[in-house]
Amino acid sequence: MIRLLELLRNKYFLSVAAFVVWMLFFDKNDVIAQYEYRSQVNKLQEEKDFYVKEIAKVKKDLNELNTDLNTAEKFAREKYFMKKDNEDVFVIIKEAPKD
Repeated sequence: MIRLLELLRNKYFLSVAAFVVWMLFFDKNDVIAQYEYRSQVNKLQEEKDFYVKEIAKVKKDLNELNTDLNTAEKFAREKYFMKKDNEDVFVIIKEAPKD
């Protein structure tokens, strides 16, 4: 017990303890802010990965559209429901089963 009181009276220990408390709770870059920054970085990294994959897929589709006319026709029919003058297009939408 005496040793603990001596430690609490030590000016170096008090300085270090005050510094640690200040850095953990009161500084603008405290522990909570660092956790929030890290979670935001992880979220942004996931978004970046998603968009990189989407860009690769779109570039692949663009390359196919530029090289093959049949692919362009297929793309227009599937994505934009385009048709020839003498055709009818029927769009079938399946509903989710209701429980």
